[in-house]
Amino acid sequence: MTKQLYQLAKSHFAFPDPNHALDDPDGLLAIGGCLSVTRLKNAYRYGIFPWFSEYEPIMWWSPSMRGIIELDEFHISRSLRKHLKKNPVKVTINTEFTQVIEACRQQRLETDGTWITKKMLNAYKDAHKAGLAHSLEIWSDDKLVGGLYGIMQHGVFCGESMFHHQANCSKLAMWALVNWLKRHHAHFIDCQLENPYLVTLGEKVLPRSEFLTKLKQAEEFIIPTTMWQPQELIAIYD
Repeated sequence: MTKQLYQLAKSHFAFPDPNHALDDPDGLLAIGGCLSVTRLKNAYRYGIFPWFSEYEPIMWWSPSMRGIIELDEFHISRSLRKHLKKNPVKVTINTEFTQVIEACRQQRLETDGTWITKKMLNAYKDAHKAGLAHSLEIWSDDKLVGGLYGIMQHGVFCGESMFHHQANCSKLAMWALVNWLKRHHAHFIDCQLENPYLVTLGEKVLPRSEFLTKLKQAEEFIIPTTMWQPQELIAIYD
């Protein structure tokens, strides 16, 4: 299949076949278009995601190798279990989406920059309002100390970013997410790229073709209407 880079129009929301993505840089499929909710829905449906820095054009990717976490393969260390017993937390979903995504952005700005540009920030806030993007929050003494956000429109949670203000709180967020997805019989978590930190939690890498097959199978999953209603997750670590 021919590898080529596509220019997207702002008024047309379809995407080319992900298998057309370039080999170098790996996975770059298209540039341009917009970050509307309709376009984001189409992108994630076909395993495509936006990733670009401030002052760059919007770039859309489908890497040749994809990082995922199978729910039954999530790794929980003994040290994390001990930490939770000593430092219990409260877990909520969709109660502070704006705080979570802004904390994710700020944490990366303080290190080596971020791909959560102002355009991305506003786009995912719109996606949240539309019921497409969701957050999970970790609280200690009524303070937001960790969390994550991502996209879910069928059986796959497409993780975007996470943050922590206290030790282990991003791991606790992932653990709670895995248990919440398992409780609803969802399929898996899309991590997009291989990440050493996520590998310690059970991430593995699949070829694009295998990932797209699993993604297609997950379309059969219907999200329960109550799944992402703002709420506290009771006994989520049991």
